[in-house]
Amino acid sequence: MAGKFELFVDAHELYRFRLKAADGTVMAVSREFETKPAAVAGIREVRACAGMGLITDLCPRQPDAPGSAGESSSPSTADTGPPSVRKSLRRTLLTRNRSFKAD
Repeated sequence: MAGKFELFVDAHELYRFRLKAADGTVMAVSREFETKPAAVAGIREVRACAGMGLITDLCPRQPDAPGSAGESSSPSTADTGPPSVRKSLRRTLLTRNRSFKAD
C-alpha cells in the first residue's frame, strides 16, 4: 500500500496537509495555506517533485576515524559518508530542483 496525503485545518484555521507512510507514520507536514485549493495545489506539486528534490547535507562533519589521515579542506557532500550513502547522494545531486508556487 502506498502512502497517502491527508488534508486538514490546523489550530489557526489554515489549511495544511501531511504525508503519511503506509504504516501510518507521518513523514512530512506542509506549511500553512490560506485556501483549500492552494493546499491541494501544494499536494500536486509534492507529487510532481517526489524523488527529484536535491539533498543538501547541513549536518556537521564527523571527525575522522582514528588512524586515518585528515584532510584540511572539507569534501563535497557526495564524497562523505559510507559508500552506499555517497553513491545515493551522487545520483540525487544529478536531479533537478523545481520551484514551488501554490498561490
